[in-house]
Amino acid sequence: MDTNFDKKIFIKNFRENCNKIQIKKISKGETVTSYIEKRNQICIIISGEVDLIRYDVNGNKTIIGRFNENDVFGEVFYPANTNNELFAVAKKNSEILYFTYDTLFAKCECNCSFHRELINNLSELFLDEIIRLNLRVELLTKRNTRDKLLSYFDILSKSSMRKTFTLPYNYTDLADFLSVDRSAMMRELKLLIDEGFVEKNGSKITLLY
Repeated sequence: MDTNFDKKIFIKNFRENCNKIQIKKISKGETVTSYIEKRNQICIIISGEVDLIRYDVNGNKTIIGRFNENDVFGEVFYPANTNNELFAVAKKNSEILYFTYDTLFAKCECNCSFHRELINNLSELFLDEIIRLNLRVELLTKRNTRDKLLSYFDILSKSSMRKTFTLPYNYTDLADFLSVDRSAMMRELKLLIDEGFVEKNGSKITLLY
C-alpha cells in the first residue's frame, strides 16, 4: 500500500483513466442510487453532498450518513439482508462517479498500471467509509439521547482536534441521524447547556469538559 496515498489525486486519475465508469450530474433532492436494488454499485462524490437515508415501515426517516467531495459509498458496505431499502439523495447539486465492484477486480484489457494501482490502494480508497461505519455503530450502541449527543460531540471534537466545532447537520437532520425525537433531543441539549457540559451558538458547539 502507498503510504503517500492522496485520495483526491487518485480519484482524479481514476476519472481520467478508467473507461468503465459513469459520471452523472444529480440535482438537489434527486436520488443518486438506491441500495439492495444495485448491490454491485459504488459511488464517489466528485462535487456536492449526499445523504444516505432509510425509511422504516411507518415512514420514519433515519439519516445513516452524509457524504461530501471525494467520499466513497455504496451497497458493498452494507449487509444484503438490510431490512429497509436505503436511498442516497443529493443534499446539494452534485456530480457523481459510478462504477461497479467488479471493475476493481476485472482484468483490464490493457493490463494498465493505473488498474493495478487501483487494486493496490483499494483499502485506502474505502478507509474513510469503514471508519464512518464503525463510528455509526458506536453511536447506535448508546442507550439514550444524552449519551448519543455526548458521544457524537466527542467524535466531532476529536476529528477537528478542537473543543469548539460546527455541526455538519441542522438540528432536524441531527435528530434523524441519531435516531431520536427532535423535541426530546433539544430538551436534552438544553439540559447539557444548563448543567455546564456544553455551550451552543447556532450550529457551533463548545465542549466544557
